[in-house]
Amino acid sequence: MMFSSSARTLGEHLGMQLQALSLGEPRQVHHNGRLVSTGIYKQPVGGKVKVSYSGLVGDTQADLEVHGGRDKAVYVYTIENYAFWRKELGRDDLSYGQFGENFTVSGMPDEKVHVGDIYRIGELLTQVTQPRVPCYKLGIKMESTKFPDIFLRSGRVGFYLRVLREGEVAAGDHIELIEPDARCLTIRDCMLALVKGPRRYEIIERALKVDALSESWRRSLVKRLAARRDA
Repeated sequence: MMFSSSARTLGEHLGMQLQALSLGEPRQVHHNGRLVSTGIYKQPVGGKVKVSYSGLVGDTQADLEVHGGRDKAVYVYTIENYAFWRKELGRDDLSYGQFGENFTVSGMPDEKVHVGDIYRIGELLTQVTQPRVPCYKLGIKMESTKFPDIFLRSGRVGFYLRVLREGEVAAGDHIELIEPDARCLTIRDCMLALVKGPRRYEIIERALKVDALSESWRRSLVKRLAARRDA
């Protein structure tokens, strides 16, 4: 997995802050000669938004097997990654919500956020549960079938939150780290569990020790570990 280093960016100067809230309704799009439903097309909204245990009120997911649910109630992406992709792709048209995130934040790059960390965001209390694993629908949004793999290998995938206390949030809300997870497994390192390499099974075993890990990721990693032992 190729992880690129990042220079000091605007997000680090701003600190941890909620920069934008984005919502969307599923839409039908053409892909390989057929119509598919996707909720990845999200747009920033103004004012306060209620966030429940199952996600943002007014936001709908098309495939609850992959997105949404209590373990993946909110998808978060940091503006440090936007700066990277604008330069890497030579695109100035990447507006907040482009990657399908609900919360666009600052000061929370993948190499600094840990699975299990607990954050207060506005009235919300949240916990990091897993990295985002891109699917082909991100390729549709980015108009490139190769982009999901590029996105994954960049290590700049963002992360999901579990809601521990419901409430309202608005762009501009401060984000506070309430309790860092003792295992200190970063989102970027956690993604190494998906790619063949010298640290793969070390990371899987570390991830399985994190109590806050989402159930879907836990099941997936248990299967990967079992397959290795049976090989």
